[in-house]
Amino acid sequence: MTAPKSNKKLIYWLAFGSIAMFGFGFALVPLYDVMCKQLGINGKTNTIAKSYDQQQVVDKTRTINVEFVAQTAPGMSWDFGPTINQIKVHPGELVHTVFFANNTSNTRMIAQAIPSVSPGQAAIYFHKTECFCFTQQPLEPNTKADLPLVFFVDPELPESITTLTLSYTLYDITGKTLGAALEKAQGAS
Repeated sequence: MTAPKSNKKLIYWLAFGSIAMFGFGFALVPLYDVMCKQLGINGKTNTIAKSYDQQQVVDKTRTINVEFVAQTAPGMSWDFGPTINQIKVHPGELVHTVFFANNTSNTRMIAQAIPSVSPGQAAIYFHKTECFCFTQQPLEPNTKADLPLVFFVDPELPESITTLTLSYTLYDITGKTLGAALEKAQGAS
C-alpha cells in the first residue's frame, strides 16, 4: 500500500516542480528588468520622440562629453557610423548631429538601429527628440544616407556623470518587415 501512496506523492511533487519552474521562467524577464533598473545597468533610451521645451534651462556651468559609437550586426554589408565621435554639450541644450549609412550591397535592404546609453543609470536623462532609430531605414543598393539625431541631456543628470556613450547597433531586418512580405507577394504574382 505504500507504493501507490508514494507514487501519488511523487507525481504531486513533480507536477508542483514543473509548475514552479514554468512560473519562475515566466517571471525572469520582469525580474531581470527590475534588477537592471535598480542596479542602473539597463542602458535603454526612449524609443519615441521626447518633446523639447524651448524654455528649457540650459546649465552652462556643466559640460557633458557625449561619445558616439556605432556598429553593424554581423553579416550586414553597410558602412554605418557617426560623423563625429564625440561632442561636448551643456545639460538642457538641444544638439543636432548626423550619422551616415551606406548600403554597399547589390540589393535593397532595410535596417533598424537599436540604441544603448552607458552608464546605464544615465539613460533616463538622455532624451532624443528626433532619431533615425525611431523608424526603419530602407536603402537602395550602393546608396548613401544621412541619418539625423537631435537630443538633449536632462539638467537633472547627476553631477557625478560627466561622460555619456550613445551606442547604436544596426540590424538587417529586410526579411522581417511587412513591406518585404508585400514586395515578395507582388513579385510572385
